Amino acid sequence: MSFERITDLPREELIELVSIYAKNWLAHDGLWFQSIESKRGMDEAMEHDINAFSRFTVIEARRIKSFLDLPERAGIDGLRRALRFRLYAPLNQDEIAVEGNTLTYRVVSCRVQSARKRKGMEYHPCKAVGIPEYSEFAKIIDDRFETRCVSCYPDLTDMSCACIWRFSLQDI
Repeated sequence: MSFERITDLPREELIELVSIYAKNWLAHDGLWFQSIESKRGMDEAMEHDINAFSRFTVIEARRIKSFLDLPERAGIDGLRRALRFRLYAPLNQDEIAVEGNTLTYRVVSCRVQSARKRKGMEYHPCKAVGIPEYSEFAKIIDDRFETRCVSCYPDLTDMSCACIWRFSLQDI
């Protein structure tokens, strides 16, 4: 490949580059977390992770909403579309099911948990981070969303996947 700039890349290479960027971001996030975890313990690492993701998810959701040109209250379809454009979307295997005013987002395989397992590490207790992360993301897409964790480590209720989140559109 002899391209000089990103703008010179053909579609296939751009798609590959998006995946590389997502992996790089996730690797940086994991290394940052593990640095705090090894020095200060899981509790402090989680505190910082929750704080960071509570803010990051709002930025991410606003940018995706703008990029997709979603309306202020984008509803179920807007959230379905937006979830597919999250930074880690190319990395995890997921499923989305819509039933009436409820969207269920199921992460079948999670790159973070798979990496921790492969390294012999304790699973990341992501439920505590996921609650503000997914709730705030959904609220930016449409302020009528109520988010509920169905299954997520350490409170797994469905062992066939990494986590399950349910988003219900409320009448306001």
